[in-house]
Amino acid sequence: MELSFKQNSPEIEERIAELMRLTGVHHPRLIREMILSALKAGHDIDYLADLKLMRTTMKEMRFTTKVFGPYRDRLKVTIFGSARTAPDEPIYQKCVDFSRLLVEHGYMVITGGGGGIMQAGNEGAGPGNSFAVNIRLPFEQDTNPYMNDSDKVIVYQYFFNRKVAFLKEAQAVALFPGGFGTLDEAMETLTLMQTGKNPPIPLILIDDDNGGYWEKWFDFIKAALLKKGLISGEDFSLFTITRDPLEAVQVIDDFYRVYHSGRYIGNTLALRLNKPLDESHLQVLTSEFSEILAPGSHFRVCGPLPKEEDQPDLMHLPRLAFEFNRRNFGLLIAFIRRINSF
Repeated sequence: MELSFKQNSPEIEERIAELMRLTGVHHPRLIREMILSALKAGHDIDYLADLKLMRTTMKEMRFTTKVFGPYRDRLKVTIFGSARTAPDEPIYQKCVDFSRLLVEHGYMVITGGGGGIMQAGNEGAGPGNSFAVNIRLPFEQDTNPYMNDSDKVIVYQYFFNRKVAFLKEAQAVALFPGGFGTLDEAMETLTLMQTGKNPPIPLILIDDDNGGYWEKWFDFIKAALLKKGLISGEDFSLFTITRDPLEAVQVIDDFYRVYHSGRYIGNTLALRLNKPLDESHLQVLTSEFSEILAPGSHFRVCGPLPKEEDQPDLMHLPRLAFEFNRRNFGLLIAFIRRINSF
């Protein structure tokens, strides 16, 4: 039987509708497409390994939303760093202090759930304010003792699902010194922000007291990438390097002082704000940041756009809307920081 997302198979449509009625689903139009996707996969694909990957991905993402869903109103910070950092190392204690400060400022913490810096993050935040987003590995990755009995632990089969959770659920990312995995997360976060595939968020690189890791990385980026024209100077707005945990927390606080979140509606970027801007603010922004506007666009204050009704908890926030050129994402971060100065 032919399967189509168009409603041209009455028998299939009625059976799917009956199944949804029996189980009681939210947003049946979307669930219908998910059911059809599963049926089409089973109809079109006979390679078992591919079907297993699709099945596990769906199950893992569903469970991710179940675990994080009750805490949607809390801002969260994802912490990356080496699993091999010992508790007696100064950088471990620095991470404990940082995560403890985050909780004092109202944030929750997301870590990879393992040892080292991940354990330090969960230790400082405590299990009540922590998530452990773990991965099945042959070594290094048992859930740390601070999260063993927590209901906020997820153990993934696939790295790509885990990576989605790290960024989708976080309003900031902090990276301590680490190995290949830490550098991978740093570069992926930078790539997603530079290309606009991740919303603007604070990315803080927290170094040891001697500046022996991220500051050296910064020197490499300048010499090997910027000097050769492989990145732009504005890309340095995408991250902050500090040795001070308190300064790192302040960077996050400052980022959300006025700015709340953003969303693209067609060609329009709507920035949700914690307080409205006035005409004098728009004049300053136009004078300093007209470069980020698409041709013919201008900054304008408005309410929620019609397509934002699927996020009812954000409808009350004032907006700043404009057609962004979708090119200068480093400048967009600087633009948000300027908004936060008002």
